[in-house]
Amino acid sequence: MNIVCLDLEGVLVPEIWIAFAEKTGIPEFRKTTRDEPDYDKLMQYRIDLLNKHNLKLPQITDVISTLEPFDGALEFLSNLRERTQVLILSDTFEQFGGPLMKKLNHPSLFCNSLIINEDGTVVDYKLRCPQSKLTTVKALQSCGFETIAAGDSFNDLGMIKASKAGFFFRPPESIVKANPEIPVYTRYDEFLKAIIASL
Repeated sequence: MNIVCLDLEGVLVPEIWIAFAEKTGIPEFRKTTRDEPDYDKLMQYRIDLLNKHNLKLPQITDVISTLEPFDGALEFLSNLRERTQVLILSDTFEQFGGPLMKKLNHPSLFCNSLIINEDGTVVDYKLRCPQSKLTTVKALQSCGFETIAAGDSFNDLGMIKASKAGFFFRPPESIVKANPEIPVYTRYDEFLKAIIASL
């Protein structure tokens, strides 16, 4: 049995932290896993920035509530889910994911958690498991699934390379140049065809 593992931000919905940077006017929040492959370093950087500017979870979730899936993302995901099992594997957080999953008709989401104080201050984060995307793909394979994976960032490379088929969707040029063997798609119709052909 096949299961398709998709990244969330940059593939189906906008990057949350980039939207937050635009809303707050603080460009340092624009840094994402496309720019920094060390996830712990990136998250500590973000938490320090939040505390420096006295920004808390409600300000982030207010921005998330304004985000919409990319044009064509919902149709793509719906068509894909009619043909096979789909799992969203994301390094986002359960506190962020709910509103976005509702707008995508509630696909399954595996993600991380933020540790929040009573006043809404983000104090830390908790990974679901180490190397969560790659670890999850390997666990699925150990249960008899054949995985197909797609994403757009450094943190997607492990699951893409470990799967029977893997794709980039709208990645930055730097990642494409570093991984020329991975097919790249920028349109949902072509992306859907490629995934279906690999099932």
